[in-house]
Amino acid sequence: MLRRSLLAGTLTLLPACACSPAATATRFRPPTLPAPLIEPTLIINPTKAIIVVQSTPLPTILATVDAEECFNNLTFVEDLTIPDNSFIAFGASIDKQWLVENSGTCHWNSEFRFKHIGGALLDAPEEIALYPARAGTQATIQILFTAPFTDGVYESAWQAHDPNGIAFGDAIYVRIVVQ
Repeated sequence: MLRRSLLAGTLTLLPACACSPAATATRFRPPTLPAPLIEPTLIINPTKAIIVVQSTPLPTILATVDAEECFNNLTFVEDLTIPDNSFIAFGASIDKQWLVENSGTCHWNSEFRFKHIGGALLDAPEEIALYPARAGTQATIQILFTAPFTDGVYESAWQAHDPNGIAFGDAIYVRIVVQ
């Protein structure tokens, strides 16, 4: 329903409801980190003025396991994709994924590698970075393969290696039947 108003001989149509003004956008304010706690230290010298010295916070020291005290191990948990003896077409792309556990006491970082140790390479690189994982956690390892253009059963075996190139843990593999 509209109301009519006559002011100075003009006709103005106004809505019958009282509407609130349009909302204004709230500006985004990114979060900020709180300043580190710094406690001033007062040094009083009776012959000179008071000097205020700002002390710096001590660095946080994280307890780590020494590389000599820990041991590496990898335990196969399950195939996530491409079960063993899967039938694969000639030249097909294969996205193989395994679930493994870092069952050792060392944490895996970017220096740990996963290397081909036997069987067909199936167009995969000879080594890949091992997914970083803390001791006691599970990780997914993924390798992209390509099926050959010849009939047959193909297996490709892989194993984890530490930063010194020493192999450890369960060897894992993919086994396919190409037709």
